[in-house]
Amino acid sequence: MDQPFDAILRHDGRRRMRAIGLAAALVLAVLLAFRTTGLLDLTRLREGVPSMLDLVKEMFPPDFTSLRTWWKPLLDTLTMSVAGTALAVGFSLPLAFLAARNTSPHPVVYHAIRSLLSAFRSVPELVLGIIFVAAVGFGALPGVLALGLHSIGMVGKLFSEAIEHADREPIEAVEAAGASRIQVYVHGVLGQVFPQLADVVVYRWEYNFRASTILGTVGAGGIGFELVASLRVMRYQEMFAIVLVVFAAVLVVDGLGAQLRKALR
Repeated sequence: MDQPFDAILRHDGRRRMRAIGLAAALVLAVLLAFRTTGLLDLTRLREGVPSMLDLVKEMFPPDFTSLRTWWKPLLDTLTMSVAGTALAVGFSLPLAFLAARNTSPHPVVYHAIRSLLSAFRSVPELVLGIIFVAAVGFGALPGVLALGLHSIGMVGKLFSEAIEHADREPIEAVEAAGASRIQVYVHGVLGQVFPQLADVVVYRWEYNFRASTILGTVGAGGIGFELVASLRVMRYQEMFAIVLVVFAAVLVVDGLGAQLRKALR
């Protein structure tokens, strides 16, 4: 009994040493990156501390004078996040079946759709927002398109991975009953993975609400547009008030998302 236990200890020791070595290499790489790019400029950071403290002082007390005018932009931000998530889900679900190994009709289709989803994920929604603002003008529409297109890449990937982990036995049972391919997908696959898909949708909606605030800074409408407008005219107290309103809205959205996930399980 002692020998296997000693072997386990040696194996755990080797794993621990590899983990320590990997962590040390990662820290060294980060420090080297900061050093070579000049990002870790402690002198500049120390000299900037008084300016940051002055900025914080100018933000107090928060100015909620225009609070009534912020409700509509905040509602626009919420609508933008819901519409962008719905757009992503509508396109991601069929793409996910093509990007899952166990449901894709051909390896070529599998790799092509996987590459397409990766391409959607590779472009940040802020960059997409700038492109769509230039294409269709200011407002919520470019924000919805940017959120939807970027979300397709992530939601489609997570959907496909959930589908790949579906148990094969229920699928075979539905196939043996003479079901069509669509019926197999609906009853044999979606019936199993629906809770995972629902979790992905809710989490992505929570993320999109935060992202839609940032998109407003590039002209996509919503509360982010009000935030950047206050910042441009140096109304720091008003800007801080908007930040607090956004923070409260994020807490509400997170709480609602938690309730939705609980209800869908």
